[in-house]
Amino acid sequence: MKLLIVEDDKTIASGLEYSLSQEGYEVIVCHHAQGAEEIIDTELNSIFLCLFDLSLPDGSGYDLCRSVKEKADVPVIFLTVVDDEVNVVMGLDMGADDYITKPFRIRELSSRIKTVLRRYQKNNSNEKDTFQLGSLEVFPLEGKVYKANIELALTALEYRLLMIFINHRGQILSREQLLEQIWDVAGEFVNDNTLTVYIKRLRKKIEDNPQQPAIIETVRGLGYRMAAEDAAK
Repeated sequence: MKLLIVEDDKTIASGLEYSLSQEGYEVIVCHHAQGAEEIIDTELNSIFLCLFDLSLPDGSGYDLCRSVKEKADVPVIFLTVVDDEVNVVMGLDMGADDYITKPFRIRELSSRIKTVLRRYQKNNSNEKDTFQLGSLEVFPLEGKVYKANIELALTALEYRLLMIFINHRGQILSREQLLEQIWDVAGEFVNDNTLTVYIKRLRKKIEDNPQQPAIIETVRGLGYRMAAEDAAK
């Protein structure tokens, strides 16, 4: 899931980017309204939720929220240092879905994000919030994976790798394509050999028989593929 964060305080923005990436989100960060407007114009259809600071050097979160809501039904959460009724009501009247006052704990923000996404998911029956692959169940909104009703302990990179395959079911993904999509989530450099290790670890956790994988197949000479068929709820 891709999130758009617009925060002019680079320290806060960097912390949010790191923490939310560790939870499996793909994060785009902007420090100015102008750059955010460009992202909204070109990439809004792939963004699941926006986090907007109210006060920006060249604009405001209100303007960005209005721009988003005019183009798509994408949830918006405001980040603000002002916790007064006027600002809160103004933001909510403009269509914002929630707000959180600085300083805040990342766990609280993460919980707010999941709650808002879950609410949007329930209101949109065309969206899939569960993927079932044999005995494996994946809940993207909660960032949880179960096998035979037992929750699996996946690392952030393992979860990201699994979601890449789910989002490209039926497609052959080369090792180069996988490396391009996971390098920014890992806290360390991921090379070709490391990728092999992570795929082996992921298979060990999700496959009934890791020696003969049925979920993530090896396509000799080309890469890997997840079967297109799934019983998505």
